[in-house]
Amino acid sequence: MRKAVILAVLVLLGALGLAQGDKLKACWIYVGPVGDYGWSNAHDQGRKAAEKALPWLQTQYVESVAEAQAEAYMDKLVKQGCKVIFATSFGYMDSVLAAAKKHPDVIFAHATGYKRAANVATYMADFYQLYYLNGLMAGALSKSGKVGYVGAFPIPELKRHIDAFALGVRAVNPKAKVLVRWIYEWYKPAAAKEAAEALIADGADVLAFTEDSPTIVQVAAKKGLPSFSHYSPMQRFAPDEVVSGQLVHWEKIYIDFLAKVYAGVYTPKNLQDVDYWWLLPQGAVELGGEYGVPINPKFIPALKAKVVNSPIFGKLSVYDLVLKELALMRDDELAFDPFQGPIKDRKGNLRVPAGLRLSKGQLESMEWAAPGVVGPWPNEPK
Repeated sequence: MRKAVILAVLVLLGALGLAQGDKLKACWIYVGPVGDYGWSNAHDQGRKAAEKALPWLQTQYVESVAEAQAEAYMDKLVKQGCKVIFATSFGYMDSVLAAAKKHPDVIFAHATGYKRAANVATYMADFYQLYYLNGLMAGALSKSGKVGYVGAFPIPELKRHIDAFALGVRAVNPKAKVLVRWIYEWYKPAAAKEAAEALIADGADVLAFTEDSPTIVQVAAKKGLPSFSHYSPMQRFAPDEVVSGQLVHWEKIYIDFLAKVYAGVYTPKNLQDVDYWWLLPQGAVELGGEYGVPINPKFIPALKAKVVNSPIFGKLSVYDLVLKELALMRDDELAFDPFQGPIKDRKGNLRVPAGLRLSKGQLESMEWAAPGVVGPWPNEPK
């Protein structure tokens, strides 16, 4: 048995162009700078953690790669000996497929994508559960009933997150509104600042966002307004104003994926159906604006003071509701999901029937806007 395992590993190493004892070289392509303190920074932290955990792994990365240039960069990485390439932007999808076709012996993995091939896998550590919990807290803390959201691009991923956030807000305050402004940039602090200030001028007194810098929490802090951080620990930038947020552990996916590549489980010929969709149960995401701090202690009294009537738990504080639903969503059986019916969209169309939940495919292709969402919503269905 042991000889068979050794032989299988040697065959795989040969297929990847490696000799026994060689390191496996994995490379990452980032859409933003690693110092953005958001999406690209979080992926880079995952890369570092994987390299530290796996002694046979060698890594390399390129940052701030425009989506139109992604294929050329992948070609360069292949020439530099990369046997596994992680492409970390939704907009890289078609470039990944094109590069994979040219390099059939290289393994590609595309974050947030949905198109796969024999040597292309997809993966995602998704936050929609956490956005719902953030929404519960935002709804409890807003005095104006207006919560602002700065969005990067109106793609299904962000629409899913904003909808989950809005459902959380309305679960606490049924009349509240989530004001949305799109900036059409992943990383542009100046645009994020302008959008945040505009939302505040429109009456928003709590802010959330998808943009890869701490700009918005800093803008909110100057006004003394609560905010929710995004992807990386941003509570340190506004310790008195950041309530919570979404934190990611990309290393959970990267270590699992690369270990399976090295062991021969994943090859350039069998990735057609490999699709990671890791949530709270897999430990891929974490609630909080700082690791190990799901809710900023400064806001616990206010969240405990707000009492709601939950259809599951009855009357309880928003603080207790957040922790109880967090525990349910950590369960492997997913005992609670934000998108369980009945749910209508903001036009009154039934999107999730009573007793049902959205499938992964429906979540990944979401285009409709939840009740309470106010603002432009490109590709919104009629």
